[in-house]
Amino acid sequence: MIKLVYCLRRLPELSREEFQRYWRENHAPLVKKHSQTLRIRRYVQTHTSDDPASEAVRASRPGPEPYDGVAELWYDSAEDMMAAATTPAGRQAGRELLEDEKRFIDISQSPIWIATENPVVE
Repeated sequence: MIKLVYCLRRLPELSREEFQRYWRENHAPLVKKHSQTLRIRRYVQTHTSDDPASEAVRASRPGPEPYDGVAELWYDSAEDMMAAATTPAGRQAGRELLEDEKRFIDISQSPIWIATENPVVE
């Protein structure tokens, strides 16, 4: 399996809470609706936590501001993911997801890539 990783930064006009609520309550159901068409095997949202423990971890090392969340989508293979996106229904689903993402994600500041996992501790 392969994984699509998307590190998300919210649009500047949204608070972290507004961003995460929209992502969870609006975008997640849209991904679920299109999951079969796009051959998504698993979808996980990881929301950045804004608490003392997170702040302590961030303060322990230099680094940029944290992302507002990370989306992970699993597929059987890169070929399977690409094949799903080439069908008319797949292209339409992709357009709908991108249009929705523009409502809450600062796309120009949100890197996305395909990755393979290498488990070290299970």
